[in-house]
Amino acid sequence: MIDQIRLDVNSRVPKYIQIIDSIMHNISNGNTRIGDKIPSINRLSEEFYLSRDTVERAYNVLKKRKVIVSIHGKGTYVAKTHTVSKLNVLFLVNKFSTYKMQIYNSFLKELGDNAHIDLHSYHCDEALFLELINKYKSEYDYYVIMPHFRSENLSHMNLTEKARLAISKIPQDNLVLLDNNQHELNGDFIEVYQDFEKDIYASLESALCKISKYKKLVLFYPKTAFYPYPAGILKGFMKFCGCNGFDFEVRNEASDDMVLEEGSLYITIEESDLVTLVKQIRGSDYQMGQNIGVISYNDTSLKQLLGITVVSADFDAMGKEAASMIFNKTKKKIRAPFNYIDRESA
Repeated sequence: MIDQIRLDVNSRVPKYIQIIDSIMHNISNGNTRIGDKIPSINRLSEEFYLSRDTVERAYNVLKKRKVIVSIHGKGTYVAKTHTVSKLNVLFLVNKFSTYKMQIYNSFLKELGDNAHIDLHSYHCDEALFLELINKYKSEYDYYVIMPHFRSENLSHMNLTEKARLAISKIPQDNLVLLDNNQHELNGDFIEVYQDFEKDIYASLESALCKISKYKKLVLFYPKTAFYPYPAGILKGFMKFCGCNGFDFEVRNEASDDMVLEEGSLYITIEESDLVTLVKQIRGSDYQMGQNIGVISYNDTSLKQLLGITVVSADFDAMGKEAASMIFNKTKKKIRAPFNYIDRESA
């Protein structure tokens, strides 16, 4: 088994975690089975020039998980192979937001016990994304990726050149792209995506009769952020306003001292902007949904409870569709449902 363990000396991932990951991978792909003996702490530390403490720490974690067991005087053995025969999936999100986790949970529920899924976030960071891809290359049956990155000035990038090259090296039979299709990657792979520009335009257009009572539309769109938002949202909003003759304004954020304008419809993306805006309205003489309106981007249970009108992708459908194509071994490119959900605030 010593020949099957892989450690990357250049990785920022701690060595003990690399040992755990490598042993678990060999168990999951069937290289190592119940009853197989694994290298002793001394043998592994000597082979990879590691301290005994590093190897012992890894083995202790595996023992706590009941993956391995030590027999006094004989050695350490694999105790169970719970991931054998399951699909192994690497699920990479750009951030751990409510919406991304909704997609992940739907994906997980649809595959059920048929898959072992490892979830990681690369936080829109190119370097971390490349490290994860390089670390886990050729180790999974499927690579599920949500491509969103940030530039040096904290603006949104659909895909960096290095990330595009790394993704292009993944066999297309093993690739699943979610959420964002503005990546210039061609080929026959699974894809379930949002079209940010067309989605917001079409959803607002579907509610034009109701929105038309407002004189002005205001979008709170942070141009720079640690987790930046696709420019397509801004483009689709501006296109809608231009095509329908609305006066409009784009602001970076909502503030506690901003002046509310009667007859305006405010559209928020950030949760913090929605909270600030609702507090402002509740402290004013305006009535939300009557002489002032609020629409929020992306639905949540709290927005449902508060009666906030939203424009939102169906995140459950996104995860379910991707998992269904994996399970049925089909490959399609599907645009996720995106809806205007009318409640009391607009």
